[in-house]
Amino acid sequence: MRPAPTILHLDMDAFYASAEQAAKPSLRGKAVVVGGLGPRGVVATASYEARRLGVHSAMPTAQARRLAPNAAYLVPRFSLYRTVSDQVMELLGRLSPLVEPLSLDEAFVDLEAGGTADDSASARATGEGLRAAIRAVTGLSGSVGLAGSKMLAKIASEEAKPDGLLVIEPGTERELLAPMSVRILPGVGPATGDHLRRAGMTTVHDLAEAGEAELVRLVGKAHGHGLFRMALGLDDRPVVAERDAKSVSVEDTFDVDLHDRVRVRAEVERLAVRCVERLRAADRSGRTVVLKVRRYDFSTLTRSETLRGPTDDPTVVREAAARLLESVDTTGGVRLLGVGVTGLADYTQEDLFAQAADARELAQRALEHPAPTAEGGEEEAVPEAEADSAEQLAARRWPAGHDVHHEEHGQGWVQGSGIGRVTVRFEEPWSAPGRVLTFRIDDPLLRPADPLPLVRESPDYSSWPASLPKSRSSGAGSSEGGESSP
Repeated sequence: MRPAPTILHLDMDAFYASAEQAAKPSLRGKAVVVGGLGPRGVVATASYEARRLGVHSAMPTAQARRLAPNAAYLVPRFSLYRTVSDQVMELLGRLSPLVEPLSLDEAFVDLEAGGTADDSASARATGEGLRAAIRAVTGLSGSVGLAGSKMLAKIASEEAKPDGLLVIEPGTERELLAPMSVRILPGVGPATGDHLRRAGMTTVHDLAEAGEAELVRLVGKAHGHGLFRMALGLDDRPVVAERDAKSVSVEDTFDVDLHDRVRVRAEVERLAVRCVERLRAADRSGRTVVLKVRRYDFSTLTRSETLRGPTDDPTVVREAAARLLESVDTTGGVRLLGVGVTGLADYTQEDLFAQAADARELAQRALEHPAPTAEGGEEEAVPEAEADSAEQLAARRWPAGHDVHHEEHGQGWVQGSGIGRVTVRFEEPWSAPGRVLTFRIDDPLLRPADPLPLVRESPDYSSWPASLPKSRSSGAGSSEGGESSP
């Protein structure tokens, strides 16, 4: 534990949904749900307006529609989210060389290592400066937690939501944690939480009072020891700048179970190509190919094959995945397929028993079999049935929420498509809510477009954060903990 709250945790507020609201003036202040839109789709993020109606992440989209029938349901636009994430991470990198990204919208920062804070006042000033910079550059809000440890900084940012800042002063940890649910602690999921509840422990105070020996008896030596330390507010984990990915994978959930073996194999090969695209984008190769199959009865099977050396060859990965499929019985139907590569390396080794794939083949297959990309390990519903209908083809060509450009009407986004038509709202992030027009899905003047920036003219932050207070002598603000107004 540090004597000053110099570990910062940033968590962007309802990131995907907030980005969509910022991009679409007509959706601001309204319920927005981002995720898979098919019958088996899952909510990725819900705006705060939708959360007030009971919608939350990981909820089936069908259930969300029942709770919020009038919300806007949009397919994720990961190209936009990555762009905004890069802007945010660039700002964090200006604060310290030790930035530990956890996802596109979340990261730890060691302010002490960057010399941008060494006490409560300078930490608070840095946190407030960061929030202001993020809003100016991206138009979005983020919540900041500051504490002497990673665990407490993350808890602080959660307590500060939405659009706030909370400083946990060293020495106040136990008092703050005591009334909180045991589920607030890292590693305490539903199963462990239920186990502790049955033992009469529902708050962090209960864990601290029970003692280490009792927790070891309940949950085992390793977990019990760590749980007791966390209940006391103790966490010595450092901020780690590099977090190497252990695997790269993609998976799709199908609206209708796949029964045709030929179709199943074709989907596996398509997923293998997408997996290699991700692998190459990360400048990595891998040695072990993994196939995941979830069958009609929700039973999930995994098969793996280790190659002679690391590869990023689409032919090698595709053929290995196809071989793995041969050992899986799919006659009852398949609802989910996934292909992954593990054993990652920074180099490749030619497989003498596989044909080298031409890079043009990878690009050509991607064009012939386009598909949305799932992120952060979440299952993304893809509207594919045994026989693709015209409406499903339209939904795939014109996903709800995605950007389009019309040669006469300009930039807009898809409100919906079906029955040979696509409905577009024409507006830009900096415009007033725009008008809605409907076109044939094959209108030659309408085409998919790249997302526009959320801020028309981003301010110059090239010298930031040089002007921030950095020491006790800076006289920056109060050192009292608590939530700061935006």
